[in-house]
Amino acid sequence: MNIHFNELLTVTFTLFAVIDIIGSVPLLVSLKSKMGSISESKATLISGGLMILFLFLGEKFLSMLGLDVHSFAVGGSILIFILGLEMVLGIEFFKSDKNAQASTVVPIAFPLIAGSGTLTTIMSLKAGYPDATILVAILINLVFIFIVLKSLDLIEKLLGPAGMIAIRKFFGVILLAIAVKIFTGNVHSLLK
Repeated sequence: MNIHFNELLTVTFTLFAVIDIIGSVPLLVSLKSKMGSISESKATLISGGLMILFLFLGEKFLSMLGLDVHSFAVGGSILIFILGLEMVLGIEFFKSDKNAQASTVVPIAFPLIAGSGTLTTIMSLKAGYPDATILVAILINLVFIFIVLKSLDLIEKLLGPAGMIAIRKFFGVILLAIAVKIFTGNVHSLLK
C-alpha cells in the first residue's frame, strides 16, 4: 500500500470540506434535541459504510438501479435544501421522530454526513487518486466525525442558545447554497 502524504492530505481535506461536519453542528444539535439522542457510533459506522461502499461499488450500484451520479446528486440536493430551509425558517419539515435509531440513519448518516456531495466526490476522487489513499482519508474523516458527534452537548454549552440560533441560521443559508450548487451542477445532465 503506497500512500503519498501530500495526496492523502489533499483527499482528506477535500472530503472534510464536502462533509462539513462542523457546519452541520447546529442541525445535529437540533435533531438531537428533537429525537432525544443520537447514536454517535451508529451514525459514524453507517456513513463510513456508505462512503466505503461508494468508493468501490458506487457507479455499479447506481447503474443497477437505473440511476446515474447526476440523478443521485439532484435527489440528495433536494433533501439538503429542505434541511437548510428548516434551519433558516425554523419550520419543522422532518417531523419529530422519537425513534433515534431511524433518525440516525436518515437524515444524519445520509444525507448529512454521507450525502450525495460526499459520495459523488469520492467517486470523482477515484479518477485522480489511488483507492488506498481515498480509503485512509475516509477513515481519518470518520474519526473526526465521531469526535464532533460525541461533543455536541459541549459545543452547545460553549455557544449558548443565542449562539446556536445565529450559527443555525448562518449554516442553514450555507446548506441552501450547497444544495443549489449540487442541484445546478447536476440537473443539466438530466435534461439532455
